[in-house]
Amino acid sequence: MKIAIVAAMDKEVRLLLELMPCHSVREAEGQTIYEGRIGRHDVVLSKCGIGKVNSALRTNRLIHMCQPDLVINSGVAGGADASVRIGTVLAADSAGYHDVWCGPGTEPGEADGFPRLFLPYTKGMEIVARLAEQNPELMTGMIATGDRFITTPEEIRAIKEVYPQARACDMESASIAHACAANGVPFMVVRVVSDTPGSGENISQYENFFSEAPEKTFRLLKELLELL
Repeated sequence: MKIAIVAAMDKEVRLLLELMPCHSVREAEGQTIYEGRIGRHDVVLSKCGIGKVNSALRTNRLIHMCQPDLVINSGVAGGADASVRIGTVLAADSAGYHDVWCGPGTEPGEADGFPRLFLPYTKGMEIVARLAEQNPELMTGMIATGDRFITTPEEIRAIKEVYPQARACDMESASIAHACAANGVPFMVVRVVSDTPGSGENISQYENFFSEAPEKTFRLLKELLELL
């Protein structure tokens, strides 16, 4: 299987490259692409950029350039529920927009012509369920996406009004899933919770996470890839 891994920021890409120490690098259409193998899979890794538009455009371009069988979005997310804590690895069982409403006759979160919730690769989620039985730091749940870095309890409450089941929030997961859906390519989202919005300390938590994150942070993603 050929798998594309996309992350929003350079510092996320650097952490993910630890999963693929032997790799080549090439530039294509303004995008840096790292190519190698994890387990028995050919893997391409690239930065998609922060936010819905950047991530959708670059994921779409990566799909057309590399023709992957599966796209996995990884990186960090903010906690949106008391059930998650810093260091929790969350595999999205669905992803949706918390800041989209297309007007009367549509539901909040529903992009025109697409489902309100994007659902991930079934086989991959079956493997996640098995891994979660042995790894208490791994859980599944909904990730809500919007074009805003979330910092306050009021913002979390607003997200929960759209998606009461949301466990985490970010700025790219649903838009990456959207690009995959438009191209008929399965997707998965595996993110690590880096901060807890509304705690009063989440900006410092977020900034410190990357300097303090141990190598094992992305170990579960590697285990998933090896089992796919």
